[in-house]
Amino acid sequence: MQGMATVLSVNVGRPRSIRVGGRTVRTAIGKAPTLLRVHVGRTNLDGDRQADLRVHGGPNKAVYAYDLSGYAHWQRELGRELPHGQFGENLTVEGMPETEVRIDDVYRVGSALLQVSQPRSPCFKLALHMGRPDFPATFLASGRTGFYLRVLEEGDVGAGDSITLVDRDPRSLSVLDMARRKWGTPLS
Repeated sequence: MQGMATVLSVNVGRPRSIRVGGRTVRTAIGKAPTLLRVHVGRTNLDGDRQADLRVHGGPNKAVYAYDLSGYAHWQRELGRELPHGQFGENLTVEGMPETEVRIDDVYRVGSALLQVSQPRSPCFKLALHMGRPDFPATFLASGRTGFYLRVLEEGDVGAGDSITLVDRDPRSLSVLDMARRKWGTPLS
């Protein structure tokens, strides 16, 4: 990881029901920035929940981070501004692109100790949230997936916190390389 990484915003949300066609879908993808420091527990952040625990949250997906470089890409592609939390991430960060962050990297974020576990695989709820049925495929193809983190030590995080690399295995794959292996995604 080159240079300094920083938390730009901490985003939380709760499940809500939305109507899609003739059915109701529960989703918590709508995350909003909080001005307060937030406690990071083993399976999620205080004030944040997931609608479908089979595929979201839990020990290996406790925190989802998305880098500002992804925002720049999507704002150009979509031709509109996007608020932090738009991709359902808990941490909007700067200085942690998928090309630099590696699987199993350990970071100190605020007083929490977090470890990168895997790239994010988007679901149909991201398509609903973005208003584009093709968005999950486009998202994967971009290589800008963001990444999940597991919690090694609980702690508090807040906007403005520095992110410090604590441990890295130089043989580990980058998040982008892992996404390429799983889904064949290029970085455009």
